[in-house]
Amino acid sequence: MRGDVTITGFGIRTAFGTGADALRRGVFAGIPAFRPTTRFDTGPYRTPMAAAAPDGPDAVEDWALRHALARCGAEALDMAGLGPGTEAAVLLGVAGDHTSVTRYWRSRPEEAASVSARGPGTDAGRTAERAGERTGGVLLNGVAGEGVARNADVVSGRAAGEGAGRKADVVPHGVAGDGVARESDMVPGEDAGRTGGIVPNGAAGEDAFRNAVVVNGAGGDDTGRNAGVVLTGGPGAEPGGAAARLADAVPARLAEVLAGRLGLTGPRLTFTNACVASAAAIIHACRLISSGRIDVAVCAGGYLVEEETFGKFDSGRALSRDGMVRPFSADRSGLLLGDGVAAVVLESAEHARRRGARPLASVLGWGAATDAHHIAQPHPEGAGLAQATRQALRLAGDPDGAALGYVNAHGTGTRYNDGAETRGLRAALAERAGSIPVSSTKSTTGHLLEAAGIVEFVITMLALTDGVLPPTAGFTRPDPECDLDYVPNRPRRADPRRALTINAAFGGANTALVLERP
Repeated sequence: MRGDVTITGFGIRTAFGTGADALRRGVFAGIPAFRPTTRFDTGPYRTPMAAAAPDGPDAVEDWALRHALARCGAEALDMAGLGPGTEAAVLLGVAGDHTSVTRYWRSRPEEAASVSARGPGTDAGRTAERAGERTGGVLLNGVAGEGVARNADVVSGRAAGEGAGRKADVVPHGVAGDGVARESDMVPGEDAGRTGGIVPNGAAGEDAFRNAVVVNGAGGDDTGRNAGVVLTGGPGAEPGGAAARLADAVPARLAEVLAGRLGLTGPRLTFTNACVASAAAIIHACRLISSGRIDVAVCAGGYLVEEETFGKFDSGRALSRDGMVRPFSADRSGLLLGDGVAAVVLESAEHARRRGARPLASVLGWGAATDAHHIAQPHPEGAGLAQATRQALRLAGDPDGAALGYVNAHGTGTRYNDGAETRGLRAALAERAGSIPVSSTKSTTGHLLEAAGIVEFVITMLALTDGVLPPTAGFTRPDPECDLDYVPNRPRRADPRRALTINAAFGGANTALVLERP
């Protein structure tokens, strides 16, 4: 298994800027990127701080997540010496781009109010018919009743009732009842989707989707005749327009967009499992490559600071109170969010050798484990993290971690995570734990959510190739529960040959990856 999976290219963007040199100037220098963000009104929240690039909301909208992913992917392919037409899988860790969704609802306050006021029952959803000229609101989860979602924009849960979904824009999952999805987006054929809103893939027929928003490849004589916007693959297309950006809230769509922009022809997979999403994408790609099912994969992940998620973390009291992230410190008070987008090219070692590609590093081991301890809190002993780490080390042929020279920790700066992570590392590495440098680069980049795994994967690779360990910035007083070598505040020269990067997520998900320099 040694050297079976190699890294041949990467592209990256954080609040420090684009590329490896931006990381060296910020992350590896131990300079936090936190500042008051101006992307949205932070007045209602407890802190204005985030590690967001210094640009306003218009600049962020122009540099939408779809564009950031494509740019990083293109840089990774260029570094690897690959181009359009490459047979490569695309594996993406992302929760979608919700910026335009937030703006959409802010622009339609009456309908937003009607959505929040609705409850279950026979009249559920009928206020949506009255609001916004009978175009409806959003019914998200489990609403039931005779007229549910009759004119709703989205029914993403299990709506039920006589007319459920009859004129719904999107009825994606498990909708039941008489007349369900009768004219919804999923039904191809004559007049199919005439009153539907989004028709995702390949439907056809005369007059099909006359009033629909067609997402991909719909055909037919009058397809999209009166569509507000045809997002891709149909007449009247408006790539990158407002409706296209709304559709980017669907994670799987971003994988399709990324593959199309890069001209890649392999399979596409999207991972949405929170803060391990992009690490899980890398692990799955490694499995596919090591099993011989594919030769090349482009793995990517992205999150750009936006109000919806910011507000959720603020309401959960998870954000730092002092504008800094202090992982493993006694006075740590929470996390802060940050911008992060990255892509890496992974190849089988044999494929890279055949085409003369220069390997940047190898992925020797990977592990994933779920302890399912709590929806939001880690297992107090770091059980899942320890299990994932042991898996990765065994696969790398180093079960005791004797060859490890650095650990890039998850290190969120929250009270629950950091102590549990320390105990998990001690359980996995035993007597070696105290002698291996460990640092959390979230102290400089902020928490990048679905992008955390892949950005920290690139940072770990650079630590190996540059011979510099990034510090845990903002470290003040030691915590008796956190008793490892956390590389406090200053970078450290070192000569590690192997390194471990670990991540954890809501629901008890944990990942671990072992890298080795050439």
